[in-house]
Amino acid sequence: MKALLKAELIKLRTTRTFAALVGVAVATSVLLVVLTALLSEPDPDSVLVEVYASDTSSLFILILAIVGITGEWRHRTITSSLLAAPDRLRFLAAKTMAFAAAGIVLSLLIMVAVAIVGSVILSARDLPVAGVGELLGLAGTSAAIAALLGAFGVGLGALIRNQATAIVLVLVASFALEPALMGLAPDVARFGPFFGLPVGVQDFSAEDMGFGDDVDFLAPAAATAALLAWIGVAFAASAALLHRRDLD
Repeated sequence: MKALLKAELIKLRTTRTFAALVGVAVATSVLLVVLTALLSEPDPDSVLVEVYASDTSSLFILILAIVGITGEWRHRTITSSLLAAPDRLRFLAAKTMAFAAAGIVLSLLIMVAVAIVGSVILSARDLPVAGVGELLGLAGTSAAIAALLGAFGVGLGALIRNQATAIVLVLVASFALEPALMGLAPDVARFGPFFGLPVGVQDFSAEDMGFGDDVDFLAPAAATAALLAWIGVAFAASAALLHRRDLD
């Protein structure tokens, strides 16, 4: 298993798609923190959410995981991959762990950039800056979300082999479906894997996210457990499908 995981990490690190998406994720996060730090005037209670919560790693690692697993079929490399690792369950598990690890690394990289840029701009404007403890806490929860969504992305991509379809469905669910459902049926939407549960893991309040008092996100531990359940279901379903699926 260790050799499989190492091979997946090497494959991930040496692909141009990974480098490109990492660059875009870092650039997007830095741009967001620059704009919010320049245009807003946060108080000490809101600065962490308003300025520093600009980490886009969870979205990009989710997309990257989908691209990584669906690309095995798109580029016809799934056959050679499984010839090298005939145990399909171990192959899928190695991919899942590799993208979870990549999510952590990407999130921490972005958080360092966001913390430095945000603090420099806020200090120059004589505005409150988040404390080290707050930043470390945010970095930990952001890395956890990126790891969980990276793992979830592998399961989704293995279920939906069409790369474009999978990515579009994820973007629609993340930016349209779940936020809209949060206003219509918050008790259901808070269990959504792309918005409701990540907010719960980070322990943000409804007010922090711009919702009314009628929205109640799950506590961090419960939200993490629910996300793990989503990952488990996606992994089990994709493993069963991969076991029966032809490789052509």
